[in-house]
Amino acid sequence: MTSEKNEIRSKTAELRDEIVALDAELAEDFRAQFSVAPFLSRKIVSFQGNKGKPAYSWYKYKEAFSAGLVEYFLGNYVGQMSGKVLDPFAGIGTTLFAASSQGIPADGIELLPVGQEIIRARLLSERELTSNDIATLERWIEFLPWKKFAERVPFSTIRITENAYPPDTIESIERYRGALQQENEKIQTVLRLALLCILENVSYTRKDGQYLRWDDRSGRRRAGTKAFDKGEILAFDTAITAKLREILSDIRDVQMPVTLFPAKQALEDIRLFEGSCLEVLPTLETSTYGAVMTSPPYCNRYDYTRTYALELAMLELTHAEVSHLRQEMLSCTVENREKDLLKICPQWMPFIQVANQQKLLAAINTYLQHEKDSGTLNNNGIPRMVRGYFSEMACVIGECARVLKPNAYLFMVNDNVRYAGVSISVDMILSDIAQSLGFEIEKILVVPGKKGNSSQQMGTYGRVPLRKCVYVWRKR
Repeated sequence: MTSEKNEIRSKTAELRDEIVALDAELAEDFRAQFSVAPFLSRKIVSFQGNKGKPAYSWYKYKEAFSAGLVEYFLGNYVGQMSGKVLDPFAGIGTTLFAASSQGIPADGIELLPVGQEIIRARLLSERELTSNDIATLERWIEFLPWKKFAERVPFSTIRITENAYPPDTIESIERYRGALQQENEKIQTVLRLALLCILENVSYTRKDGQYLRWDDRSGRRRAGTKAFDKGEILAFDTAITAKLREILSDIRDVQMPVTLFPAKQALEDIRLFEGSCLEVLPTLETSTYGAVMTSPPYCNRYDYTRTYALELAMLELTHAEVSHLRQEMLSCTVENREKDLLKICPQWMPFIQVANQQKLLAAINTYLQHEKDSGTLNNNGIPRMVRGYFSEMACVIGECARVLKPNAYLFMVNDNVRYAGVSISVDMILSDIAQSLGFEIEKILVVPGKKGNSSQQMGTYGRVPLRKCVYVWRKR
């Protein structure tokens, strides 16, 4: 047994050394492209940059980047661009609305129903609300009509959202849902938006990376886990009226001659495709877009169907529908099964081959499989997830090259990750793949101040800083 363990350790060390050498080799290849960008603060490359910004701050979407980031890259790199902007992972529409504010038409693709709902609601609120609609929303804020509404409309739960709210909050939500059905469809859309925006604040939960974290007051703490107190759980009436005031204040500004949404007419040029970008991208016309600005899910095991479970349940998705949605997402969580990419698009074989032939990625895949086979990996789904992530991203990159016009830019925000003690240079691997698929790698802009790997990784392997970057690629 000792001999077998020594053999495993020796192979592990050999594979790690190979990864370190290949990583250093690739770093030398891209040395001229790497630069630390002082303007890329953690705030501007995250949702924090949208705090207090009208409409962008309605919903706390932690995976978003800021409107300021979009404005910077479109303004400084693209200039008088020809064609539309595309975001294949549109989220809540930051790229779409920020591009629109500069008079640039934009298309977005979004799979998560939460993002779809918020984009639709924002478009409606900025395009279609009348003075009578504004008056109705004012009435809701002043008179709280749900409090006197007798008919309650229950909402769905899935296993991971059961008992997520205090009993009086559940009653208030059900009365609110009943009362809003008495209004026209436009008002209902805004009222549903406000409800989605406050669910976390009125619940026992907090979004925490890969999952929902549960306050001890929920009664759901598992034996052996640490106590968690999320702090104040807002009363429903307080939270919903505050959110409606915020939304209404921003909507009023749209009605003013000097507007906080400068290119209101350009909102007519925002188009949303609902579904997976793997399914939608092959349907888009070749050489159509003047830029791509996006941030895909990171290869970090985060499962959006869990972190946004409250919202998905409120949107009436069943457990089976949530499970199906998880499999449609880009492979970024250990529960993702392998996708048949050639069934989605038979023309993707060259893209998949480029990913398979990337030397550093191949070494990482071999190492992770070795760790799985030797029983030292903390989750056996990691090798499959990493392989799937890069194969699928190669297809996304290849499709972006196809739909972009010649010399057009692709801007991408992404994080490096670490598994089983090995850092995965997502930035260099994807850039090397992009280089093989028709892009020039102009810059890999590094966000100052590197974040650490997960606490679990640090406990086992020590702290290693990981790069967060914005890639600047230009189509050849």
